Amino acid sequence: MQNLASFREAVTRRHFFDHCGLGIGKMALASLLTGLGTRAAAFATPPPTGQLAVTPPHFPAKAKSVIHLFMAGAPSQLDLFDYKESLVKHAGEPVPPEIIKDQRYAFIRPDAAMLAPQFKFARHGQSGAEICEALPHLAEIVDEIAIIKSVHTDQFNHAPAQLLMSTGAPQPGRPCMGAWVTYGLGAATDSLPSFVVLSSFKGTSGGASNWSNGFLPSLYQGVPFRSQGDPILNVSSPAGFDRRLQRASLDLVESLNREHLGAAGDPEITTRISAYEMAYRMQSSAPELMDLSSETPETLALYGVEPNKPSFAANCLLARRLVERGVRFVSLLHEGWDHHTDLVGGIRTQCGLTDRPAAALIKDLKARGLLDETLVIWGGEFGRTPMVQSGLGLTKSPAGRDHHPQAFSVWLAGGGIRRGVTYGKTDDIGFRIAEDPVHVHDLQATILHLLGLDHERLTFTSQGRKFRLTDVSGQVIQPILA
Repeated sequence: MQNLASFREAVTRRHFFDHCGLGIGKMALASLLTGLGTRAAAFATPPPTGQLAVTPPHFPAKAKSVIHLFMAGAPSQLDLFDYKESLVKHAGEPVPPEIIKDQRYAFIRPDAAMLAPQFKFARHGQSGAEICEALPHLAEIVDEIAIIKSVHTDQFNHAPAQLLMSTGAPQPGRPCMGAWVTYGLGAATDSLPSFVVLSSFKGTSGGASNWSNGFLPSLYQGVPFRSQGDPILNVSSPAGFDRRLQRASLDLVESLNREHLGAAGDPEITTRISAYEMAYRMQSSAPELMDLSSETPETLALYGVEPNKPSFAANCLLARRLVERGVRFVSLLHEGWDHHTDLVGGIRTQCGLTDRPAAALIKDLKARGLLDETLVIWGGEFGRTPMVQSGLGLTKSPAGRDHHPQAFSVWLAGGGIRRGVTYGKTDDIGFRIAEDPVHVHDLQATILHLLGLDHERLTFTSQGRKFRLTDVSGQVIQPILA
């Protein structure tokens, strides 16, 4: 009551609504923020309670955190990971009719010519994995990763394919992986959100549905962070509003919310209460998180981070700092791989932006003893055709490739993944999978498995039906597990 009395003396009602210090950003957090955690002792904070309390996994986990490097737009596996000598030998020739029959493409003619890999390939490391010349930094760590060359999807267009990769379904409205993980495991601490989203280059076709909580309580939704300044706008209090007054205003708002909760019983009110408290705590935790000046010049150079410049490199470094502080799931969305034309220029640009930071993330996590408990995934929503884009013949420049859901490549590292392995195989021209097919749901089942979650048991009942991330399919990819 003393806090309430002092609050009433300090501000009028008009001042409360105009200057209360909760801020538009904090109010927006009511539908965004979740509680979260810290791993290292240096960042330890009390674990949360309630819906975000830590929940034991179904079985012992190999990984504690996930970093998803989502290369939206679909990188060309044939020019990065899946070298095909037959495409070199038969470049310019039409694809055999028996291969392309019954296939329909938006920009591919029935007589489309085969397009050779546009970059040189070489074998690297003790594993001898073939990597293209545009990925020199990944080549340095190839023995740390597992490459899967036989991933396939059900979707041909970007938005539904991105949603399938993120949520397990091509339609909006389902929870994404980060939301399922937070729902299944809870949060380790309450100083940062448990599921953070970082974006670079361009926005994704799937938009906010890629980090949605879907039908799960909004407590589990991903929280988009900016990579510079305040992670969320207006989290900081306005000038002249001290912590005592802010705490008093928060206490008043909480008392009103709890009164409303008791009357309405709406679980979203619990989310709102948690969000206000999270915003308050983030005023201390967020500036420290975003302050990259505490990193050594060697670390900044390793990632290729330029001071005060938002980038994929800065986001990779922030991802390490987030999992270091206990964040469960970090999604790095980097769109720019949709190369229907200018394939060579596009790949050079995107590899220039992403190759060094992605490899640095693996090196840095390993050096800090975090790689074994952090699962890193790199890949897009589908692949690219062996045929040249329609209307852009081999004699015309620049050539590109169309969407190809039948086969594409991803790589994984850390968190229980076997090192230096290549799994799966495509046919001679990379059109279809020849060995060990991996559906998107298999990939998701494996990610959950490494976190100690059985994808068939992690369910949520909505509208009378039990749902899960992998829908009604999915098998753990046992051969890539350590």
